[in-house]
Amino acid sequence: MTMSDIELAFAHPEDRAEASAGAAPRDRISLRDHVVEADIGAFQKERGHKQRLRFNVVVEVRPVTEPLEDDVDRILSYDRITEAIDAELAAERLNLLETLAERVAERILAEPAAMRVFVRIEKLDIGPYALGVEIVRSRAERPVQTEGMEAVHPLVVFLDNSTIQAPDLSARLDGLLSEGLPLILAVGLPDLPRPVTGHKPTQRRVDLLAMEQNAWTLAARDPRCVVVATRTEIDWAIKRGQSVVWAPSKLVLDAVDGPKGSEPVSLALWLAETMSATALVVHGDVAVPAGSRVPVRRA
Repeated sequence: MTMSDIELAFAHPEDRAEASAGAAPRDRISLRDHVVEADIGAFQKERGHKQRLRFNVVVEVRPVTEPLEDDVDRILSYDRITEAIDAELAAERLNLLETLAERVAERILAEPAAMRVFVRIEKLDIGPYALGVEIVRSRAERPVQTEGMEAVHPLVVFLDNSTIQAPDLSARLDGLLSEGLPLILAVGLPDLPRPVTGHKPTQRRVDLLAMEQNAWTLAARDPRCVVVATRTEIDWAIKRGQSVVWAPSKLVLDAVDGPKGSEPVSLALWLAETMSATALVVHGDVAVPAGSRVPVRRA
């Protein structure tokens, strides 16, 4: 029996992690009902008075490929979760649970084995109820960083076919590059017939490959449009301030928590969120899914 959206919204993070797992779910470790006292809150009446916070944390971890040999140094220890909480509470006084949750998640994701983390924090002393926030963050969503550890937030740009073929394409790219950010260009399906399989999984692959053909069409229009397929290639280009055209098949099909369909603008939005982009810029009269975690603007 599957959980309803309402049941899942109030379920423990462990249940939410299980419900959102892919076909090959990861191993998980969890911290339940960890209560600490802290001075936190945006209201004046909360200042100078410690209140109880309850933490529930679930971490999806990379499977251990070598024998454990019952050695704690070969796993992500539970202590690392409580240490992350203690360290962030000790760093400075915060107003918002949201800020605390983000910082705890970021610290946990800095652990090599951590792949995705669910963090729920609740205030227990506000009233006869618990008030809280819950977030989920993935290693894939952490922004690319330069060698000096400065985060880089690229600009993801969706180009429709009329823009790809526009006589002033190079001038438009110049305008985008004038913002001083690395560009990741995404394209849609070409205006050409493509095979129809009548089978969703195979049709998805056909559509993704058709987008990659369109990416190569764009590459032929401007020498700055270099086609790349892997996260490593994208990260390498971004660190050097270079622009690339995204060939989506590999990243989309390999992603555990990736998009389910092949609608081009939805894929571009997923990429923008995955890369912690500054914004998604959309060319053409196309629909953009609601609920984006990055700003979306029309060209």
